[in-house]
Amino acid sequence: MTTQQLHEQILLKKSFLCVGLDPDLTKIPPHLLETEDPIFEFNKAIIDATHDLTVGYKPNTAFFEAYGIKGWISLQKTINYINDNFPEIFTIADAKRGDIGNTSSMYAKAFFEDLNFDSVTVAPYMGKDSVEPFLAFENKHTIMLALTSNQGAFDFQTLTTNGQELYKQVLETSKTWKNSHNLMYVVGATKAEYFADIRKIVPDSFLLVPGIGAQGGSLSEVCKYGMNDKIGLLVNSARAIIYASKGTDFAEKAREEALAVQQEMESIISLKSQV
Repeated sequence: MTTQQLHEQILLKKSFLCVGLDPDLTKIPPHLLETEDPIFEFNKAIIDATHDLTVGYKPNTAFFEAYGIKGWISLQKTINYINDNFPEIFTIADAKRGDIGNTSSMYAKAFFEDLNFDSVTVAPYMGKDSVEPFLAFENKHTIMLALTSNQGAFDFQTLTTNGQELYKQVLETSKTWKNSHNLMYVVGATKAEYFADIRKIVPDSFLLVPGIGAQGGSLSEVCKYGMNDKIGLLVNSARAIIYASKGTDFAEKAREEALAVQQEMESIISLKSQV
């Protein structure tokens, strides 16, 4: 999927919502535990209930890897289900990979070729040769951690070196890498006040924004400082949507939560178009 196609989906659905698929067997509705593949059945029900309200799904691979080969099979079934039934949906493997070049190449092949995700999250700490192998894949997107929503982000990311915060240096440097046009960036919703400075560095890039909902981020604040002329945001919500209920009505309740977010996004898009 190209960024233009993603933008078209945003305008069509009046939504820039991305639903995080973080299945935890201790949290999903108990009746699903009786099925052959509870994780896939949970994901499938969430997808069926929300696909018209969202432009993206973001399975966090840790919630699948934790269950060994069974979890990996559930991930394969989940991405296949999305690709086969809703090819207009942008898919993100939230894997946060990043290693020496030949290892990154194998990670890229795993997520882009074998699993056929549209994008994967990566950590830039090891620098250019750990990220460029992901960028080499045409019409695939590498979503690089820039400024994250967790408390520990302040341990390193906002430290000043040579008169500039580290996250800004990471953003600036990444623009010089080969195929950097395939880059997107993770910026946490709880860091809304930083978006204006980030947009000065990467004005046209898509930003994946976790932290809305359960983590306390403000959608209106994120949009105020982070939205560009083509929206340029994928705002992720996971727990607030997928765990809205533990009953047999979990999918319906998930849809209600997703709809509330989509309607707020529709209002924001409408106001922007009037400016």
